Amino acid sequence: MAQAYTGATAVGIRVNDGVVLAAEKRVSYGGFVMSKSARKVFLITGRLGIACAGLFADLQAVGRMLEAEVRFYEVSLKKTMKTAAAAKLLANILYSYKLFPLISETLVGGVDEEGPHLFVLDPVGSVIEDDYAAVGSGAPIAIGVIESEYRRDAGLDEAKQLAIKAVKVAMERDASSGDGIDVLVIGKNNVSEESIQVKRTI
Repeated sequence: MAQAYTGATAVGIRVNDGVVLAAEKRVSYGGFVMSKSARKVFLITGRLGIACAGLFADLQAVGRMLEAEVRFYEVSLKKTMKTAAAAKLLANILYSYKLFPLISETLVGGVDEEGPHLFVLDPVGSVIEDDYAAVGSGAPIAIGVIESEYRRDAGLDEAKQLAIKAVKVAMERDASSGDGIDVLVIGKNNVSEESIQVKRTI
């Protein structure tokens, strides 16, 4: 049953120069495509972002809650929240809903004074740091593409192209994924967002 709500593909890749987050744009419920223009990648603050898979309303709620908490922290203490702290904060939020969990799988990526970080969270707040990850129904396909080509010393543009390739390949085989890719690139000195139109070849 949960698989029906996690139809999506989102990936995250950490390299020495930063983090890339990407996700496709389709929202589907069972066999019905509800939207072809949904955003599943969110820039939370200047150097912190998330990419999600799951029930779309829950993904939006996760993004809103994390953004509100991080901005409150930064305004109150007048300092930037570290990526690890943001991931642990979100893990605590998700765990607080464990009896009625938010149906979401979340990648938290960012760059701070300690360098680039990527964390993977499940619906009830388990949090793991990794160099690359994929979530959603297309994850088993996407992760194989990333694993076969990943290098920690790759440039940010190379990591971006690998993330796009992984999501594209997943879209070809996962009917719940499709209709374009949103990409967020967080570097040490700059942040960029891009929306790429992709059509199925099948």
